[in-house]
Amino acid sequence: MSKTRTETIELPKRKFSVKTDSREVRIGTDEGLALIAGPCVIDSEELVMKTAKELVQICDKLEIPLIFKSSYEKDNRGSEKNWRGPMASDGLKILAKVRKEFGIPVLTDIHRTEDVDIVAEHVDVMQIPAYMCQQTSLAIAVGNTGRAINVKKGQFLAPENLDGAVSKIRSTGNENILLTERGACFGYNRLVADLRSIPIMQQLGVPAVIDATHVVRLYGISSADPAGGEPKYVPHLTLGAVAAGADAMFIETHPDPMTAKCDAASQLNIQHLEGLLTMAKRVREAIGTPENVGTFQA
Repeated sequence: MSKTRTETIELPKRKFSVKTDSREVRIGTDEGLALIAGPCVIDSEELVMKTAKELVQICDKLEIPLIFKSSYEKDNRGSEKNWRGPMASDGLKILAKVRKEFGIPVLTDIHRTEDVDIVAEHVDVMQIPAYMCQQTSLAIAVGNTGRAINVKKGQFLAPENLDGAVSKIRSTGNENILLTERGACFGYNRLVADLRSIPIMQQLGVPAVIDATHVVRLYGISSADPAGGEPKYVPHLTLGAVAAGADAMFIETHPDPMTAKCDAASQLNIQHLEGLLTMAKRVREAIGTPENVGTFQA
């Protein structure tokens, strides 16, 4: 007789929430699939408001909780000549306007400890960029604000090594944390997504997010060059991660990606978003919950 054994990945309870006056987004154990989406960087107020309106319409139709994302500053650029964003003085006002007009939580990057207080006044979620995920001073500073935090996994880290970032933030008493997979270095210019990182990050007791739009960026080629990214693979990576049990999706999206001032070649055209989200919901319904993925017989 053949013998069987049960292989199990035990996932601890995971809890994350942000709330505006009219909406609440909850991500984690016993919650549905959520979306973090928007243009990579604030190109203009008009573009941001247009995109936010369309995102709200799509997510309300599909009943998917939405956190709007756009950066007022992108400090990690390939050239000093590249657009870095409208910066805090103007960009944070635009994000606050999105929050007020549409009633949705907003997320943006934070690069420096000296910007922490002003950013915390305008947004619901503060994002630590991948290259900054090991900066102790930044992690503790954002933790002390009490705001929700999303940590992007550095391309140079194994997913379990994010325990350091989580520990630093938790040392401030802040438990409202997300971790986002956005690829690992493969050679010099290409990233790969190891979907084992989803349950590994979840085992740290926080929800895990997939950011497929950064995985498909081809570094070393200008993002204004169509060859600088492979957005056609965003659905494959997103749906694969949802099947692996991701708690949320992070998708940079734009009405006309190749005119975007940052990551033009890797953002998903917003006209394709509803179809992708519809498929993602079906995948999530098929697996039930992330906990169901982690047990099988061998």
